[in-house]
This record gives sequence, C-alpha cells and structure tokens, in this order.
Amino acid sequence: MNFMKGSLFHRSTEPEELEITQESGGGVLAVWGSPGCGKTVTAVKIAKHLASQKKNVALLLCDMTAPMMPCICPPSELECDKSLGSIFAAQRISVNLIKHNLTTHKKLSYLTMLGLRKGENEYTYAACTKQQAEELIRGLREIAPYVVIDCSSYIANDILSAVALMEADSVLRLANCDLKSIGYLSSQLPLLRELHWDEDKQYKAASNIKPLQAADRIGQVLGSVAFQLPHSQELEEQYLEGTLLNDLSMKDSKAFRREIEKICKEVF
Repeated sequence: MNFMKGSLFHRSTEPEELEITQESGGGVLAVWGSPGCGKTVTAVKIAKHLASQKKNVALLLCDMTAPMMPCICPPSELECDKSLGSIFAAQRISVNLIKHNLTTHKKLSYLTMLGLRKGENEYTYAACTKQQAEELIRGLREIAPYVVIDCSSYIANDILSAVALMEADSVLRLANCDLKSIGYLSSQLPLLRELHWDEDKQYKAASNIKPLQAADRIGQVLGSVAFQLPHSQELEEQYLEGTLLNDLSMKDSKAFRREIEKICKEVF
C-alpha cells in the first residue's frame, strides 16, 4: 500500500477507499521541545526516513501559529492542496474526513501529510477541541501504521499538541544546548504533570549540537539523553529554503542521518 495508488488521492469519478494493510512495528511518535529546537526538522526527517524504507507514514503538523507545510517542500511537489484546519469544521472527525484532507507528495508515495497552508493561522478555521484532537489521532492510527506528530512548543494554548503528547505511544523531547531551551522545558513540564503525562514513554534528545557546545552537560541537566542530533549546515539550508523532504547528501549531515536512523529503530 502507498498513499497515491488505490486510494482517494488517485483521482477518479468514484473515489476509492484507502486500503489498510498491517505492518510490523509502527506507532505514534510525538516530537516536542522548546521553540527553535528543531522539532519540525526532526519530525520531517524521521517521516522521510520511514517513507524511504517503504513504511506508510502520516506526518501531522500541529503548529497553528506558524504553518509548517511551506517549510517542508514547494507547493509544486504536492499532489493536492489540503489543510488541517478544514477538518475542525466538522463536529465529529471520521477517518474518511481525514483522508479527504490529507496532502500527498508526488514522489514520496509512502508519505502523507496534514498541516496548515501558507497564509493560514489559528483563526482561519474553527478551534480544535479535545474530542476532535483525540478523534484525529485515532483516525491517523487507522490510516497509517506509522504516525509522526510535530507538536508546537506552546502546549498551554494548543489543545492538539497537548492531546498528542498524551495519546502518543512515544515522545521525543528535544532541547538545544543552551539555558533558554532548558529553562523553557522546566516551565512547561509542570503543565504536563497536571495532565498525568507518562514520562516513561519519552526519549530525551540534545538537538542542533554545534562544535564546542557542552552536549555532555545538557545530559546532566536533562537526565539521561538518548539521542544527540548534531548541527548540519546542509540541514539548516534545507529548512531556510523549504526543501526538508530533499535527501541529505553532504558529509556534514552524515552524523545527523545516523542519529535519525537510530531514533527510528529505537522508537518504532
């Protein structure tokens, strides 16, 4: 199965249902952390790696303040132009409604995405409720065996991201090697404890580590750090250009690619 053949994304007079097949492994991974720590970059690269391994994966982009879809790839590379916000107009969210609003890529047939488009914001559509967020994540579980959720940092005001952290099977918690990033997480974690967040399902990661930064020290502050994602100039350029679905081919990206592979093996 992929998301471009035998599904409603293949245009016809009568839309076909998306055939669901079972795959070994899988689950829902939420990627969360402080502002600017590389959540979207990491979530996209995890989803891209899974898709390149012919795993059917759905990527959910939760940020309603700064739409992330334009940061991923040029609109010309997409099969259709859909929006996450359209889903919240419905009182109840069904699997068919989610399928109708998914965005597919012309070349990456094993990847489907859901997020806001360029120019949209949290006031463009109806607000997401807790029930809708839960129904959305449950529906994505039925559509794809692998679900990667790019959460926004501001969970106090973002119901979808907060619910994603509760409902996910695993959470990848990112932090930069600086006091501001660590301080932000310290301010947000009490909010999660009030929601009975299962801290045992989280993986802590030091992100965007640059030469001479104290990656070991951040481990002392955060506790055990499972992954260390190094800085890559090529990756930074892809983010600035909006081409995150491109391959990483430069030498300075080799260590980052290895760590993404390690995350996928450990989490899924």
